[in-house]
Amino acid sequence: MAVGRKQGKSHVRNRGRRVLREGARRLLPWVREGVWIILSLRSAGLTANARDVYMDLAAVLSREGLLTLDWPGPNWNCPNEGGPTR
Repeated sequence: MAVGRKQGKSHVRNRGRRVLREGARRLLPWVREGVWIILSLRSAGLTANARDVYMDLAAVLSREGLLTLDWPGPNWNCPNEGGPTR
C-alpha cells in the first residue's frame, strides 16, 4: 500500500493508509490465489471514508476478474460471512 508524501502531512497520509488497509482487509478473503495487488491511494481517497474506498476497491477487483466466483458482492456490514476458508 502506498500513499505519496506529496499528498499531505503525515497524519493525513496515515489516516489514508488505515482507510485503504480496512477496505483491502474486507476483500482479502475473496481475492483469487496467486494474485499480487499494489494499492495506491490518490488525493481524493484521503478525504473518503473506509466504506467508499471499499466499494471502489470491490468494483475494480470485480471488473478485472480478481475476485473468486463465490464472492457474494459488496457488503460492508458482513464482509467475511460465508467467505472461503484458506
